[in-house]
Amino acid sequence: MEEDSKHVTISVYQEPKKGNYYCGDSYYYNETEDAFICALADGLGSGELASESSKAVMEVMEEYPNLEVEALVRKCNESLTGKRGVVLGVLRIDLNTKTYSYSSIGNIGVIIVNKDGTRTRNIPLAGYLAGFPRKLKVSRGVVHSGMIFLMFSDGVNERNLSVRDTITQDINKITQRYKDLYGGTRDDDTTLIAMEYK
Repeated sequence: MEEDSKHVTISVYQEPKKGNYYCGDSYYYNETEDAFICALADGLGSGELASESSKAVMEVMEEYPNLEVEALVRKCNESLTGKRGVVLGVLRIDLNTKTYSYSSIGNIGVIIVNKDGTRTRNIPLAGYLAGFPRKLKVSRGVVHSGMIFLMFSDGVNERNLSVRDTITQDINKITQRYKDLYGGTRDDDTTLIAMEYK
């Protein structure tokens, strides 16, 4: 599925674990006057309870689209008290300062691909969110036209996101190629979100 906001083009591939009806992964993206935000949560385990936890986090994202990454993650964490818990990735692009910030807790991967093909891979914080206080690490940088952000759950094998497949200005090709090559063998809920800053 490919969609456009004013400043970012988004393409998403998502499928539940083979044999499951519920997908434990949930994602949300939105663009306001000031910022573009994208979040991906993977509920611990799989099935309905995992889906419930990841959706609770997306409701927070929907309610507070203009908060900075740190404040968003804190609110998400609070929403998980008494629930199963999630791993979470949040990307925010400030459209006024042309900067980005992101944080990743647990096994949500983030790769940034510059227009020249150079890639930066984040190292997520270990653990998960489940309502308990925890440390947070936020990475920041300047966003450039043509920069691609890939965010993915652990159902995506990062080694399958090769340089050759991700250095393209058509982000729909990234998600479509991943689906065509690896969509038939899903050992876990799978979500791959490709975003290009225009």
